[in-house]
Amino acid sequence: MKIAVTYEDGNVFQHFGRTENFKIYEVEDGRVISSEVMNSNGVGHEALAWLLKDSSIDVLICGGMGQGAQDALAEAGIEICAGAEGNTDEAVAAYLAGELVNTGVNCDHHDHEHGHHHDHDHDHGCGEGDGCSPQDCAGCAGCGGGNFEPFYMFEGTNVGKRVKVHYRGTLDDGTQFDASYDRNQPLEFICGVGQMISGFDRAVAEMSVGDIIDVHLEPEEAYGMPNPNMIVTVKRAAVQGLEGIEEGDKVMLQDELGRPFDALVTFLDDEDITFDCNHEMAGKALNFTIEMLEIN
Repeated sequence: MKIAVTYEDGNVFQHFGRTENFKIYEVEDGRVISSEVMNSNGVGHEALAWLLKDSSIDVLICGGMGQGAQDALAEAGIEICAGAEGNTDEAVAAYLAGELVNTGVNCDHHDHEHGHHHDHDHDHGCGEGDGCSPQDCAGCAGCGGGNFEPFYMFEGTNVGKRVKVHYRGTLDDGTQFDASYDRNQPLEFICGVGQMISGFDRAVAEMSVGDIIDVHLEPEEAYGMPNPNMIVTVKRAAVQGLEGIEEGDKVMLQDELGRPFDALVTFLDDEDITFDCNHEMAGKALNFTIEMLEIN
């Protein structure tokens, strides 16, 4: 068995999507027989999952993890043990002893801002657990834009290049949920390194400047299916600023790393409150009109 741990200075690095190194442990008969540090090559969280798969990793131990990363690792067949901290050797020993508990997608509901949000989040993949916008990621080393050898998730003319697109997104009933045209703010990202939802990313791989295409994405190519583990109930007393909140409201929560995300209030009474932390587009087929503006 091979175990990978997000690694920095001997400790478990707390942000899976931005880890620069993994410490790889080879285990036989329940004990570590060797270990080495492996560079992540500066790729995004989806590509990291396939990098680990290609390295024959069976188990990942990490700190913070978002839903997109968890889904990608599950698809790659890698067991996840999130929520670990401290020395990596000790974390592996605890895992082998059955003492390390997987916290899954890490959500800390002890702080949030209450608000009614009607604008759809126009981050199509990178912000899923990584805490940065597509524009930010287009130039950051953590997603392939720095001095690292990137890991590409598929092949295509534009893979590895920085592209700039306009897009309009609609549901199957014709309802528009987002459009960069309306904001006059094109979307910029590196194609093929996991910054975007997979269907959107693959759709631009063979486009040329001036092309306009229409694509239909099933949930598996977009935000996946709703995860029941992302529906959580907490005590109202543990969450501040809930005055006037009602079922159906969207609130802004923060995970344990301080990254904001939207959640839907699905139930509340005097004692408890239930949040659905799934992405609002989970389980939905999406349609995009995409116009290629620039390729660099």
